[in-house]
Amino acid sequence: MNQQPPSHLCVSSHGPNNVTQTQSACPHDTTSVSSSLCAASLPDITMATRITNASSKYKDFILQSELIREGSPNVYQLSPKKENIESLTRMTLGEKNPNKKNKTILLVGETGAGKSTLINALVNFTMGVKWEDDVWFKIVEDKKKDQSETQTSDVIVYEIFGFEDQTLPYSLTIIDTPGYGDTGGTEHDEIVSQRLLDLFRSKNGIHDINAACLVMRASENQLSGRLMYVFNSAVSLFGKDLEKNIVTLITRSDGVTPEDVLQALEDANIKCARDKDNKPLHFMFNNHQTKEKTTKDESALKSAWDLTMDQMGEFVDFLKKAAPQYLKTSPEVMNLHITITACVQNLQDRIRVTELKERKIQQTQEALKKQEEAMKKNEKFTLVVEEPYKVKEAVSEGRWWALWMNYGGAVTCKVCEENCHYPCTLAWSAESCEVMADDRCTSCSRKCPASDHVKEEWIYVTKMRRVTLIVEEMKEKYEKGKADGEKSRSLLENLKREMEELQREKDRLLEEFFQLVVKLDQIALNVNPLSTYDHVDFLLEKMKKRGHTEKVQKLKEIKGRMDEDKGTKPALPYIRGKLAAASRAVKNQ
Repeated sequence: MNQQPPSHLCVSSHGPNNVTQTQSACPHDTTSVSSSLCAASLPDITMATRITNASSKYKDFILQSELIREGSPNVYQLSPKKENIESLTRMTLGEKNPNKKNKTILLVGETGAGKSTLINALVNFTMGVKWEDDVWFKIVEDKKKDQSETQTSDVIVYEIFGFEDQTLPYSLTIIDTPGYGDTGGTEHDEIVSQRLLDLFRSKNGIHDINAACLVMRASENQLSGRLMYVFNSAVSLFGKDLEKNIVTLITRSDGVTPEDVLQALEDANIKCARDKDNKPLHFMFNNHQTKEKTTKDESALKSAWDLTMDQMGEFVDFLKKAAPQYLKTSPEVMNLHITITACVQNLQDRIRVTELKERKIQQTQEALKKQEEAMKKNEKFTLVVEEPYKVKEAVSEGRWWALWMNYGGAVTCKVCEENCHYPCTLAWSAESCEVMADDRCTSCSRKCPASDHVKEEWIYVTKMRRVTLIVEEMKEKYEKGKADGEKSRSLLENLKREMEELQREKDRLLEEFFQLVVKLDQIALNVNPLSTYDHVDFLLEKMKKRGHTEKVQKLKEIKGRMDEDKGTKPALPYIRGKLAAASRAVKNQ
């Protein structure tokens, strides 16, 4: 199938990205009269071979691409224009024509579901690649190729322009989300959800979609809670009619109806488009396009190719009819949601620190009671207890360039030693972070000026350490600066008073927490009901212990709505698992 270039083919070179082909005669052909640079005079004639082996309609793409595998088919890595816009990556192939229609699709799937292969197939279909062309183009970069730029938390937008009214009546925008179920854990999922929110609220982002696609393997028989958590985080931002635009793209298919997948969608109560048989609307694709064509496999590979391209045609026909669904929530409301969430997270941290301080006092009280006789005799003795302390720990989400440009990382207060907003993905500096209002922080304890904050790639983490307390020094500490009457109090009485102060502070924090959660719930109905679930569960447990009956009832109402929501329900086991993990982490500190 590969052919040798004719002896008279010449290549005129104008630089690595501007190589052109010419059929003018050359000195190595007896009929030549002039030439610029002929193939025979080049030490490497790969470029000439590449051009002659492919259809001329791909010449411009081939000349600006990298041959990553020679064979049948030749596989090329495309070189789209790459832009890093805020915390997002945009890859653009071709030039946008504002007068042409565009369709936007969102892809969400587990790691290994085949999203990258599917994106490449969409691009090749759009370019009009045929079986007989014996070429295949990849737009998705190999993650191993440059891991410093391509990290697991990236949301990448692919734009395919220039083929309108040729293969498709519209251009394509593909939103590719990272896979779920990998080693990134729950923090990875939170960051991905935040990246999607960034995409939809950014002025340079995307504010409507035509199709929200769950990508699943034909062999899958259930949808994971992690997948549903992030999928719902994205689709909840759009209008109620979005379910007409939700479809499933099934990879690694042999063309047989994927009954297991369809049943899994039904079990998960997925609100989605339906076919004429009232089954979840789905399209099937295989992953064999780059497999080497051999005499033994060629017939099977051709059948697989035809299946994918036929189904791709049906999918793009669906897109023709799919009306765009616009964000139902304004970027301003999204930013308010992010601000409140940051404040709630900070409060949650402060409540946990308060509880750790209470634990230290309880340990001290218990130890002192055991040494009561020694105290009466004013004997010197020491106690060993645990106390909380803070350290700085690096955060690694995002890309190295994002952290260098201050996209990613966290906003922290140097005075309060608290995390005011993490992850902070769009702000250029601490001063421009969403939690700042009138040049002061709305999140930290003292509501410090913005100038007391930094935007860095680390956060404060509270840990526990064993310390030795000398009783005499403790007495001096409590008596210092006190009136004579107060000095007469015992060490245990002083500790009791300190505990009462901490409990009052905790009550104040819980009340502030409650008011923000109620407000967050009101906004979350239009943004993402899942984001409040862990906060509600945390607060509900605390309010029960404090005996706040009315607040407990209100929190139960909020939680009950989420428990009954069909979109939220499949993700609940995953959310509860997150809560259990967080609880264990606190207990182990």
